[in-house]
Amino acid sequence: MIGKKIAEIRKKRGYSLSELAKMAKVSKSYLSNIERGLNKNPSLQVMIRIAAVLEIDLVTLLKAETDLETNLYIEKEWVDFVNELKELGLDKEQIQQYKTLIEFIKWQNQNSDRK
Repeated sequence: MIGKKIAEIRKKRGYSLSELAKMAKVSKSYLSNIERGLNKNPSLQVMIRIAAVLEIDLVTLLKAETDLETNLYIEKEWVDFVNELKELGLDKEQIQQYKTLIEFIKWQNQNSDRK
């Protein structure tokens, strides 16, 4: 199951088996064995590296049932958003300061819909 997901996400990301193996620092044969289900219990370290290269959360990758298309889109969207915030010079603590403003805007939008 996990191997099938890795292969599907890898292809959606446009990586060959060799490219993903190189970027995740695992052998091509080891990755191939995972994808084909021959190795059903890869190490956590390997899974973390593969998930990082594929830009997907490890938990999402490990879930038994998931809508990969939706999760891939959401994951990529969030990664892009966070990278944009970093480029603007914001850190985690500063983002927390904007939480109140975001909650206010959310409240305002909900109340304007009721009119």
